[in-house]
Amino acid sequence: MLSGFWKWYERNYVLNVSVALGLFLLQLGHLTWLGGDVIATRLLGEGIFDLQGIWQIIIILIDYTEIPAILTISLVYIDAWRRGEKWHAVVMLALLHSQWLHMFWITDEFVVDTFTGAHTHETVLPAWLAWVAILIDYLELPVILDTARRLFLAVKNKQGLVGIKEALKEDE
Repeated sequence: MLSGFWKWYERNYVLNVSVALGLFLLQLGHLTWLGGDVIATRLLGEGIFDLQGIWQIIIILIDYTEIPAILTISLVYIDAWRRGEKWHAVVMLALLHSQWLHMFWITDEFVVDTFTGAHTHETVLPAWLAWVAILIDYLELPVILDTARRLFLAVKNKQGLVGIKEALKEDE
């Protein structure tokens, strides 16, 4: 069963990496908000922007796309491991899966409350852990860049385009 999955994955490599990267690129919106609101408020005393209403809902929804992004990007690096890129895959998977710590160990709400002084939800965790949570969140950047590089190389080398070619033929 797994060999069948990996054959399909390799035939559709460009499509699979495109979907994974697309999901992960949405996180750039979250990281921009984090830097421009939370970090700026702590360091400058005032945020660069403050999302309200629909924009706040959009950034929350974008943040939740991190879960499917982690799962789909994990497949990219498990596949890389299968192809022999052991150490690189391990490093990228470690950076990627550190996000679970950020999401479940220290929530964004804790980060915002700590740095803005709102303290609407008291916590026993020390404030320095908020900086750890932010650092963990930005560990996505090397993975995003590496995944974009993989997609560029796959398209350049025409690797795993069978599924896309078949889909295009069906539309004719």
